[in-house]
Amino acid sequence: MRGVLKLTVRVVSCIHRRLYCGRRPPAPLGGRILTNHDDIFQHNMWDHVQWTEEERERARQKAEENSKDKIPVEEQSKYDRNANKYWDRFYEVHQSKFFRNRRWLFTEFPELLPPDAVGICSPEERQGSGVDSQSESEDRLKHKPCGFSTLTSDTDAFPGQHAVFRILEVGCGAGNSVFPIINTIRGSKMFLYCCDFSSRAIELVKEHPDCDPSVCHAFVRDICDTTSLFPFPPESLNVILVVFVLSAIHPERVQDVVNCLAGYLKQGGIMLFRDYGRYDLSQLRLKKGQCLSENFYIRQDGTCVYFFTKDEVHQLFSNAGLEAIQNLEDRRVQVNRGKKVVMHRVWMQSKYRKPYLF
Repeated sequence: MRGVLKLTVRVVSCIHRRLYCGRRPPAPLGGRILTNHDDIFQHNMWDHVQWTEEERERARQKAEENSKDKIPVEEQSKYDRNANKYWDRFYEVHQSKFFRNRRWLFTEFPELLPPDAVGICSPEERQGSGVDSQSESEDRLKHKPCGFSTLTSDTDAFPGQHAVFRILEVGCGAGNSVFPIINTIRGSKMFLYCCDFSSRAIELVKEHPDCDPSVCHAFVRDICDTTSLFPFPPESLNVILVVFVLSAIHPERVQDVVNCLAGYLKQGGIMLFRDYGRYDLSQLRLKKGQCLSENFYIRQDGTCVYFFTKDEVHQLFSNAGLEAIQNLEDRRVQVNRGKKVVMHRVWMQSKYRKPYLF
């Protein structure tokens, strides 16, 4: 939850596809390439920086060093058990001032834009892309996702039921993605759901002047709890946004979370993912005694963080039955020009689609 930063059109999805799977994407990912090392302090950030073998080995050794002294097993469970309390405390202290609004969202994830804005859907397609038909509803009852809602037909009332395009953000925090999305989709036939297991975070979202119940429904939800209900039916979402969220969950529980979320995507729906990559600066800065398990750490404020590899991300989403549209490692160099300090950043960015069943 921390961070800096061809889809065939069919009736149920109307999602724009920006294609790549491991290739260099358009700007801003790839907008600034360092070709002359003497220019490194000319900008604050450089894209697609290739590490030397020496730099990679140095990073590996640093991560190995800070992972030697692990937190005793008998103490580890409290961080998982009390995770919501640590995040409540975090938002109580920082309110909504810790993170900036993610204005990069629509450049990297244009799938969040209203379909009309990118000229994707015809009026007929928009009309047909609402809640699934009777036969589709019956079919999804045979394959209930975890946290299955009791809503089973088009006549059941739920927030956003009349929208033709629905987005869910999990782990929304204080709304740094929520409000840019709300201000973009307002006036369209889109609806946003957002949830977090920190009740304080959801309070901050609801208290925000831009929070609009006609466009957004915010609710408390622990996505690791597979018995909890979502306020919408299975296979009713066009997009699920998962940004700096899965890294905060114990690695042994992440697959169940992704499987659960995938059950709420329509056929052709997309899951958008961005999170920490292996050997990111934030991993290398961690001290001895903060390691819970391999590449999984506890921060000083009690919140947890995991650092992914590209292969791990692909396995997570493909095991949930999703198809890769994009799966890349976003390697950058961040520069402190005043102190002449160079820092390597590594983030994972992926897009996975729920396939059509013909």
